[in-house]
Amino acid sequence: MDESDSTVSDHSIESDTKTSSKETMPGGSTKETRRKRKRAMLILGGIFLIIGLIWFIYWLIWGQFEVYTDDAYVNGNLVQLMSQVSGTVTEINTDETQFVEQGQWIIKLDTADTSIALQRAKANLAQTVRQVKQAFENAAVAQASLLVRETDRVKSDLDLKRRKGLLSERAISQEELQHYRTAATGSTAQYNLALHHFYSELALVENSRIYTHPLVERAKAELRKAYINSVRTTIVAPISGFIAKRSVQVGQHIMVNTPLLAIIPLNDVWVDANYKETQVDSLRIGQPVALYADAYPDVKYHGKIIGLGAGTGAAFALLPAQNATGNWIKIVQRLPVRISLDAQELKQHPLQIGLSVRVTTNIHNLKGDRLAVAKVSQKPIYTTHVYAQQLADADQLINQILQENAPDFYLPSTDSLSKKIIGNE
Repeated sequence: MDESDSTVSDHSIESDTKTSSKETMPGGSTKETRRKRKRAMLILGGIFLIIGLIWFIYWLIWGQFEVYTDDAYVNGNLVQLMSQVSGTVTEINTDETQFVEQGQWIIKLDTADTSIALQRAKANLAQTVRQVKQAFENAAVAQASLLVRETDRVKSDLDLKRRKGLLSERAISQEELQHYRTAATGSTAQYNLALHHFYSELALVENSRIYTHPLVERAKAELRKAYINSVRTTIVAPISGFIAKRSVQVGQHIMVNTPLLAIIPLNDVWVDANYKETQVDSLRIGQPVALYADAYPDVKYHGKIIGLGAGTGAAFALLPAQNATGNWIKIVQRLPVRISLDAQELKQHPLQIGLSVRVTTNIHNLKGDRLAVAKVSQKPIYTTHVYAQQLADADQLINQILQENAPDFYLPSTDSLSKKIIGNE
């Protein structure tokens, strides 16, 4: 063997040695690849361990005290505006999406019929006041007539008494005495007639004033009704809010209680969060709530629970579930929970009714009540004052008509007048 063959043989042996050192391990991986994979698995396991640890710490400190639901929606008052009188629409002062102030006029109706009715009621009140005044005057006339008849009766009785003493002395004849006796009887009859006539007239006005007489009170009530009907031809906004669901049109003849439009006060909305029945065990009134609306993804709202519903949504549905049937299937029910919102946050980021909200309730404090406790309060929750002045204006008109047609007058009761007229008899 020469030198060249020996060199080739050495290179071949070295190459075989390197090849054998890189032999594949079972599974087709080399030692280096196995080490890399092991390192990657350790890193990935460490990451999952860290994530799990973070999640456990979060749950331990915050998570176990939070109840979450995304089945929540903005709700609020929807004030249906209806007409209180029938009539034809002549003017409309607002439209969809517009804002109206409390007391602002919105719709006007034709005033022809109500104006005629108001004029008739005013004339009726004036006539009634004059008639009642006449009744008071008739009572005064009957009183004066009764006094005249009382005087005649007393005079006739005295004349008869004196003549009876003269009959025994033959100073007067029997016939003349009979004339005095007849005159006394007639005077007594005339007095009784005048007395009953006086009581008849007095029964219409006794113990009353002209301005508060029953007939006047009835006429005043009719005038108030006519006046209010006249005022109600101008329909005003009972609250401030945004217009929605307008269905009324100019020229449309509307009847009483016809829905015209809706007013929504967006400054006083709340959230109805529909929690599962398995979540409501820890919910209490007054617990703080964090909310996120889909309309403002980056805005966090703050609120608190103000009440839990008295029944689930299925219980108050239009078609309640028939759970007594044979094909019953267990379905987890949801209970509506009302949540109030911060007024300042609503002012900065207003929410419309029906928007979706994500709700997280902090249940760390469990000392509150689950159901609302009755509170004694004289203050109403919702109120409007736009109709308060209607009767006051009507009463002002009534007082003007009363003063223009008759002064007020008071007639005492029958007993006092009888004693005054009849005397001690």
